[in-house]
Amino acid sequence: MSEARSSTSGLRSGSTSGSEHDFQSQSPSSDDRKVRRREKNRVAAQRSRKKQTQKADKLHEEYENLEQENTSLRKEIGKLTEEVKHLSEVLRAHEQICPLLLCPMNLMAMPRGTDATAASCLP
Repeated sequence: MSEARSSTSGLRSGSTSGSEHDFQSQSPSSDDRKVRRREKNRVAAQRSRKKQTQKADKLHEEYENLEQENTSLRKEIGKLTEEVKHLSEVLRAHEQICPLLLCPMNLMAMPRGTDATAASCLP
């Protein structure tokens, strides 16, 4: 029995595994193809990562530009709001002293295009 075991184990140790057998049987051109394919894949992956980084950089730049534009527009809204308040106050003050608005002739229905109403109410 021990002889059978030793002969069996001898076969095992002498045989090559599947991957070793494949490696030994591959031709140099097959290895070259694998190396070229790996290199091509590595270059493609680098290109993809670079493109992704550039896209992220472009989006970040666009974000910053939009933030600046947003800030500028908010300032403009503030200025225009203040201008509306000021002009509303000027109009209210003018309405209180305007001779055309206080003239009793304005209560009558007259055609818009005539200057008679304005001339009769001016001091």
